[in-house]
Amino acid sequence: MKRGLVLWFLCAVSAARATDLSPLGPVYPIHEPDLLRQIEQRLRAQQRSGALHRQQRAAAERARAQLQQPAPVAGVRTTQTPRRFHFDPSLTLDRPLLGARGEVLFAAGSRHNPLDIVTLSQPLLFFDARDARQVKQARALLDHHQGRLMPILTAGAYLALMQRWQSAVYFDQHGRLTRRLGITQVPALVSQDGARLRIDELQVQP
Repeated sequence: MKRGLVLWFLCAVSAARATDLSPLGPVYPIHEPDLLRQIEQRLRAQQRSGALHRQQRAAAERARAQLQQPAPVAGVRTTQTPRRFHFDPSLTLDRPLLGARGEVLFAAGSRHNPLDIVTLSQPLLFFDARDARQVKQARALLDHHQGRLMPILTAGAYLALMQRWQSAVYFDQHGRLTRRLGITQVPALVSQDGARLRIDELQVQP
């Protein structure tokens, strides 16, 4: 059986070699431009004209501006109707949580509340630094809590405010915290209430 298969294969190859494979038309050599060389030539031309330096400077300025004043968190607005609600931070583990020695502390699939183990060391205050009223209100709350308050911006220049206040100011990058906590209005104060987080979306003081 194997020998018959080999013979068939050899016959097929011989037949293919005997087939007239002459070109149907004129054949021309393929000339493809060297892509890397084209890119290099274009970069050199931009370097000579100063365009490359201008592009690099513009990119650096955009990065600096984004660092100084990140894009506002989408879906968060100034409080229209104050509200209070609670958030349960419990989560279900999709993998086991291991200790320093590799021992299983919490099994995969188990549900746990971080507030059963640790406490929120200080309240969180979310606000929009573009609104002078919210900045003033945040400063008053910070003083009321004797500095034990974490100010987190949803919009505005946090570096400038940090220099002005001479204390740490944070920014909710990409809205990770506000989205997780369900915050849609600011200023919003987050504090611990037993095994839950209490969230107060506050009326802006005039």
